[in-house]
Amino acid sequence: MKNFRLLLMGILATFLTNNTMVAQDWANLKMFQEANEQIETPAPDENRVVFMGNSITIGWLNSRPEFFEGKPYINRGISGQTTPQMLIRFRQDVIDLNPKAVVILAGTNDIAGNTGPSSLEMIMDNIKGMAEMAHANGIKVILSSTLPAYDYPWKPGMEPAGKIIALNKMIREYAQDNNHIYLDYFSEMVDERNGLPKKYAEDEVHPTVEGYKVMEPLVEKAIQKALKK
Repeated sequence: MKNFRLLLMGILATFLTNNTMVAQDWANLKMFQEANEQIETPAPDENRVVFMGNSITIGWLNSRPEFFEGKPYINRGISGQTTPQMLIRFRQDVIDLNPKAVVILAGTNDIAGNTGPSSLEMIMDNIKGMAEMAHANGIKVILSSTLPAYDYPWKPGMEPAGKIIALNKMIREYAQDNNHIYLDYFSEMVDERNGLPKKYAEDEVHPTVEGYKVMEPLVEKAIQKALKK
């Protein structure tokens, strides 16, 4: 019995230690910590822009590095992330980099339930939190529509299409009410199912090169509009 109790105590200690380690960096603050430290203060005439998002954002850099080359663009996407995680790291990965503008693309992983159930209002509260932090620090805010998705291959049956349409309506209205830029990828990429066609995303969620080529002129236009405000 004594040995059994010791075994249980050992298992419990291991479990708590491992879960504490995971919980300590739930928002993955370490991902860009060293890279952020190496970034210099922007020059007075530098139109620095930070791209905050999830796998769709970091996949953009991986699939289309030439889009970012030679431009004052900093990519801070982390695969799988939801809006509460982005909100936690927003100061480190956006504000402290002193950009003139931020492009926020978020929400689909929340709808997929990656970090637990989230209502549209919860998602919107986190997006508002990021926008308010940026605005308070003199950073122009570009709020992207969530990309279409008919289903999630890693979590089928969530029926995200209608939820994404509703979330985008909320994002658009908030942007208009607060003088932010609303960047509408959705309307340019959606198919008849209110999903993302395979020509733009083989898995119907994560854009291919062709998908990013649709997004690039849209984001460039939004950035120029934001910088002129």
